[in-house]
Amino acid sequence: MRTLTLICGLCFAALAAPVAAQTPLPATDVTAAQMKAFIDAMPKDAITDSAIRAVDVGGSRIGIYGVFRPKSLPGDAIAHETKTTEVYVMLQGSGTLVTGGTIVGTVKQPTGRSSGPRGEKIEGGVSRRVTVGDVIVIPGRTPHWWSSLDGDIRYMIVRADPVGTMTLK
Repeated sequence: MRTLTLICGLCFAALAAPVAAQTPLPATDVTAAQMKAFIDAMPKDAITDSAIRAVDVGGSRIGIYGVFRPKSLPGDAIAHETKTTEVYVMLQGSGTLVTGGTIVGTVKQPTGRSSGPRGEKIEGGVSRRVTVGDVIVIPGRTPHWWSSLDGDIRYMIVRADPVGTMTLK
């Protein structure tokens, strides 16, 4: 819970700084129990990434997302074509996350999937072992890929949307 509070505070402070002259905004809470219940309700046979909250913080938006990723579905390497930065906070499980480098083995995306290149893997990226409590900041347009999972994983993503296109919840 301390990690969640710290990350949310840092994201809010970073984006709120340019609008400091405005009236302070009320806080938005997502408790550890709410996040757990939200992720527990997700399907366990699919990679699920859904918003639990998205709020306007005065000129930009911050979204809090819950993610469930089963070990049986490794997922593609991807680079979102957006300026939105993602902050991953590992809640349960462990695996290897690769960021940067080049996406190889590009695959055709089905209609309706998020924009950006997808592929089989990343070459030349930075690989790191991610465990409970770890925090990773992934700038927009940065290739990223879970190259291996030790089991099912659960994590929170804090998305900072400077353009303000995120749907509010």
